[in-house]
Amino acid sequence: MSRRLMRAATAATLSLAVVAALTGVATAHDEVLPDGGISPGEQERHLAQHGDTDGHLPASRTGNIDLVSKLRLKNVVPGKVADVGVSPNGNYAYLAAWGATCGYNGVYVVDIKNPAAPEQVAFIQSKEGSYPGEGVQSLKVDTPAFSGDVLVTNNEKCKERAGFGGINAYNVTNPAHPKPLFEGFGDETVNGQGKKAANETHSVFAWDVGAKAYAVMVDNEEGDDVDIVNITNPKKPRFVAEYDLDETFPQILQAVPSNLNEVFLHDMVVKKIGGRHVMLLSYWDGGYVKVDVTDPRNIRYLGDTDFTNPDPEAAESGLTVPPEGNGHQAEFTKDNAFVIGSDEDFAPFALVARNVDDATDLDASQGSDTKQLEPGDTITGPSVFVGRACNGDPAVPAGDATSTDIAVVERGLCTFSEKVANVEAAGGYDAVLIFNRTASDGCNQTLGMSVEGGIPTFGVAPREQGYAIFDIEDQYNEAACLAGDGSQLAPIKVGTKGDTLTFASYFDGWGYVHLFRNSGGKMKELDTYAIPQAHKQRFATGFGDLSVHEVATSKVDPRLAYFSYYAGGFRVARIQNGTLNEVGHFIDQGGSNFWGVEVFKHGGEEYVAASDRDYGLYIFQVSP
Repeated sequence: MSRRLMRAATAATLSLAVVAALTGVATAHDEVLPDGGISPGEQERHLAQHGDTDGHLPASRTGNIDLVSKLRLKNVVPGKVADVGVSPNGNYAYLAAWGATCGYNGVYVVDIKNPAAPEQVAFIQSKEGSYPGEGVQSLKVDTPAFSGDVLVTNNEKCKERAGFGGINAYNVTNPAHPKPLFEGFGDETVNGQGKKAANETHSVFAWDVGAKAYAVMVDNEEGDDVDIVNITNPKKPRFVAEYDLDETFPQILQAVPSNLNEVFLHDMVVKKIGGRHVMLLSYWDGGYVKVDVTDPRNIRYLGDTDFTNPDPEAAESGLTVPPEGNGHQAEFTKDNAFVIGSDEDFAPFALVARNVDDATDLDASQGSDTKQLEPGDTITGPSVFVGRACNGDPAVPAGDATSTDIAVVERGLCTFSEKVANVEAAGGYDAVLIFNRTASDGCNQTLGMSVEGGIPTFGVAPREQGYAIFDIEDQYNEAACLAGDGSQLAPIKVGTKGDTLTFASYFDGWGYVHLFRNSGGKMKELDTYAIPQAHKQRFATGFGDLSVHEVATSKVDPRLAYFSYYAGGFRVARIQNGTLNEVGHFIDQGGSNFWGVEVFKHGGEEYVAASDRDYGLYIFQVSP
């Protein structure tokens, strides 16, 4: 099981706390545990992160954006294309073909020497069962051991036994004929030794420092998720160091609101600033973090951000709600005066879960395939403990069909779907809440749920919160819980009535953009930006995913930034007097679905490459 470090929740200062997205947790291949549990962070790092909302916005564009060209790539199916990178000389583009299907995965190589007439010239096949996604980058490596262009990619799995983890590197000095340098190299702490033992890797970024070259990867499978590798000789990579930044630099954590508890690395870049190599890391719920990696074995904290509370972008929709975090990807501006970060959020509706009697929040999300709460719906009622609710356990007592009853279930022994089926069979219940079992991977950790059923189901809540519902929280012992093996039962009699619980939904908008002043210590947030539709509930369904995904900053204009905004299209914003203002956009006929965005120069002019998930490569020029 993947390990995610969860911070202890502090008391929320707002009357209602957003704890999870209402859209539920989609299955992410082998990251789903045997009982249907999904470790925190998996949906953000894998297939479920990139949305499944139908529809699109109508075609629209501003006059300052020139569509130079577009190229439909071979064997493209909807959702197949992922990130895009461009060679240092601007002559080739590399686009990931990822695990939307577990076949024809790898990297498209496109000749863009003539930006008006791009041509696919090669395809780099991934190892069976593996796929790249966020991490596609080309760079010049010039060390005593190697001189030429190198392409680095990440590996995640769509077939557990066959797939590779770690990262890959290819010699693309001749891009039409790429040659593997290494494949599947990474940290083997979790999976042990062997050809396919490297931990899955969500993204990768490499940099050349002169005599040496390095790559940093996102380790999906353990808390030490910042893994740095020496690629000075890219045929012989060497592990350098690994870090868990919230342990190494605890100042990056944010005490309130309590829902900001998924603290893990998602993406990063490295840039030479003032003689130092500075890594900018996007830490989901931990904010954007700036670290000096000049000496990768002895990194130093430089600065970080907090998520403004209450959420400033939601405030523009008239909402007073906590921020959701979701730090996804970030860049420095050309002059390093600013940091621009993009928060990815596919859930325009949020869930409020609350123990009414104790006036405390419940850390529980809604299950994937059970009846979903509609926006504005509320379920409030007394709780009843029904045990583990597995086949062969004591029968689930019937609920009261004349009132609202919420069945509280203990995780363990059987699948979540079996538990829900037995609650439904007993009759009389209007919702289900599941709290965690004992063992080192349970207790006060939270989980998402892959679960089927006909009534709303919420969980997996921390075990101590389950105890508190029945006023026995003083009997909870964390050490004893962690020492358990998952079979220990809660000291609560089946049929015991507990506190009143409430679950409600509301509209809180899509993922958006942050503008920070680049400074030491806590970096000040200056502004936020979202497309207009993100503020309107009528665009919450039926118009595609309206979250930002990535940002690329201009190489010639220190105040210009480009965004891939999924169904929101290609967006351009300018920094003016400390604010981010949209100055251009493009949505194609039939809709757009942009994932990646990358700036490059050709013939002395700046171009922008963008990857459309359903089509392939787009190339734009933006007029001043």
